[in-house]
Amino acid sequence: MARVLVCAAWPYANGALHLGHIAGSLLGPDIFARYHRLKGDEVLMVSGSDQHGTPVTVKAEKEGVSAEEIAERYHRINSKAIRDLGIQFDLFTKTHNPHHYEVVHDVFRTLLENDYLYKKGTMQYFCPKEAKFLPDRYVEGTCKRCGNERARGDQCEKCGATYEAGELDGVRCTTCGTAPELRETEHFFFKLSAFQEPLLRYVQGMDHWRSNVKVFTQNWLEAGLKDRAITRDMSWGVPVPLEGWDGKVIYVWFEAVIGYLSASKEWAKLRGTPDAWKGFWQDPETKGYYFLGKDNIPFHTIIWPSMLMGYGGLNLPYDVPANEFLTFKGEAFSKSRGVGVDVPSLVERFDPDVIRYYIASNMPENRDTDFSLDDFEAKVNNELVATLGNYYHRVLSFTHKNFGSVPTFVGFGEEERMVAEAISRCRQQVDESISGCQFKPALKAVMDLAQFGNQFFDRMAPWALVKTDREKCGAALNLNLRIVRALALLSHAFLPFSSERLWAQLGEKEGMYLMGLAWMDRPLVAGTALPEPKPLFNRMVVEKMDDVFKGFEALNLKVGKVLEVRPHPNAEKLLVIDVDIGTKIQLVAGLRAYYPGEELKGKSIVVVSNLQPAKLRGVESMGMLLAAESGGKVKVLTPSGASNPGDPVNSGMAQGEKQISFSDFQKLTLRIGTASNGKVTIGREVELKAPKGASVSGKVAVYLPTPDAQVALPLVTSTGVAITVDGEIEDGAPVR
Repeated sequence: MARVLVCAAWPYANGALHLGHIAGSLLGPDIFARYHRLKGDEVLMVSGSDQHGTPVTVKAEKEGVSAEEIAERYHRINSKAIRDLGIQFDLFTKTHNPHHYEVVHDVFRTLLENDYLYKKGTMQYFCPKEAKFLPDRYVEGTCKRCGNERARGDQCEKCGATYEAGELDGVRCTTCGTAPELRETEHFFFKLSAFQEPLLRYVQGMDHWRSNVKVFTQNWLEAGLKDRAITRDMSWGVPVPLEGWDGKVIYVWFEAVIGYLSASKEWAKLRGTPDAWKGFWQDPETKGYYFLGKDNIPFHTIIWPSMLMGYGGLNLPYDVPANEFLTFKGEAFSKSRGVGVDVPSLVERFDPDVIRYYIASNMPENRDTDFSLDDFEAKVNNELVATLGNYYHRVLSFTHKNFGSVPTFVGFGEEERMVAEAISRCRQQVDESISGCQFKPALKAVMDLAQFGNQFFDRMAPWALVKTDREKCGAALNLNLRIVRALALLSHAFLPFSSERLWAQLGEKEGMYLMGLAWMDRPLVAGTALPEPKPLFNRMVVEKMDDVFKGFEALNLKVGKVLEVRPHPNAEKLLVIDVDIGTKIQLVAGLRAYYPGEELKGKSIVVVSNLQPAKLRGVESMGMLLAAESGGKVKVLTPSGASNPGDPVNSGMAQGEKQISFSDFQKLTLRIGTASNGKVTIGREVELKAPKGASVSGKVAVYLPTPDAQVALPLVTSTGVAITVDGEIEDGAPVR
């Protein structure tokens, strides 16, 4: 029996989990841990909510609430989503936690005592308009390596390049758009440079790492390591445990990775064995696995190992199986940018094993993979239902109908060897693949065994044997039941809910984990009563609103934030507006009579981002904001809740990629109405077809496929926030 530590990257508690988190860092470790538990290994799997990341404070400021309220809200939501998907942590905790503070302070003090921390004055971004130093999430600029215009202050999510203050091009404050200044402040630095040679020796021995992880890490080391600041000028986070350092906290990149250790210690304490964590961290025979997305590689292969070396006496990571990105229409999933499909909405609509199957079969282990509802539906119906589910039901229903219990096996020696070899081959392939953190080939081996089972069932033709030789028919079904039992065990790590239901349909009274994989070595007990089977999977139909609302998908709508407003130099009725929609664009709008002065500045609006650019009285407009007009009033459309610049307003549908003309836009019917109980009043009452998980009530903007349609689609951001209007306006008011 081996001992295995399984660590999953900590998601920020600033929004609901999306499928990118599941594919990147949450499903893989659950499959890995479940399989090792079935093997009889001792497993500890930990993670939690990263509550101190600046995405949390950004979200809190947008909603006008405390950071703690946001952090706790999404910790609850995400903890439930994780449980609903069957992801089984020994402890899923949080960083805003006295126990975590204690462990972080211990690591800080030990590194300070060991001379790996020092104080130094440093230049940091300071926003003169906000009158504060800016944490890295409050700074965006252009990455010098890949040209990404939305690189964060410390790292480019697109290519993984890291930055110190002053190294990005075109920096701006994400709150107000102002170009920040560099000002000096004092911080603690970690002597990362001291670990250059030890890390080289450590990495050279990691031949089992994925190539992307090893290459990324070696490139970092070859470029030379620089000492990094580990404190920041903030109030939200783990405080620096020294006098005179009020108003400064331990930087989240340094603090969050310590969460693996603090969670392990918390788990041991909660179970009443406070030293139990030591076996997972101090025993050199224990292997630690860290599952994460590729953007987190350097923090787990360079920084965290360096901290562990500096602390002393703790195991370094054995493997860091970092996945590439799961993308949505070619763009990386991102909570902060509203790209992707959130997990709570998905588990409301689909069986969790269906979601797990698709993600596992589409996991981005070696390259980015794209999520689409069409592919989701096809894989589930053509593979999970048609192959695995079909085989289960054929065997169990036929056996129950004709025998009612596990039949006795007599004869069929050659066929018995054939079945044993197929099961053994699958078992070996699954073991080798999962042990090497390769989950797609492991799942393929399971599906190959199910395919073999279908073919074997056809070959044995029990429907014919039952009429001529009941004993042989029973023996043939006994062999098929062995395959079904093996599939239940070998699929469990991937499909825990359905495999447990299948286990019960096999008449097993003892739990699957009592003997684990060793159940496959035990003969079936003839005469075991089989309950009436029920299908484990059903064909699914993914409801696609695109089929009804074809015209709407031509639009590419985004949330925008107004940065600056100025009169048009050549037209009295026009305004020139600078808007952040993820990138800065310029709009020209006829709103001067309705929003005089700077009333628009700072507002969140909705922008048609794929409208053909046009010059209006000599000034270029790169899109169009949406506004409602009625009774001499004009009011801009605005999100009804928290949103970020660049959030898609897609109402659960595809967004247009091609530019459209203004005349094309004029053909579309957009109205303002009052929504309640699945209906919307737009001068008449029509059905409201809202996306799952969206909160739609009160005054909202809707799209109608035709002017006289009896169904409407509410305009909703990808995070479920409905679009409303900035002030009172009549129901039925057109949007232009």
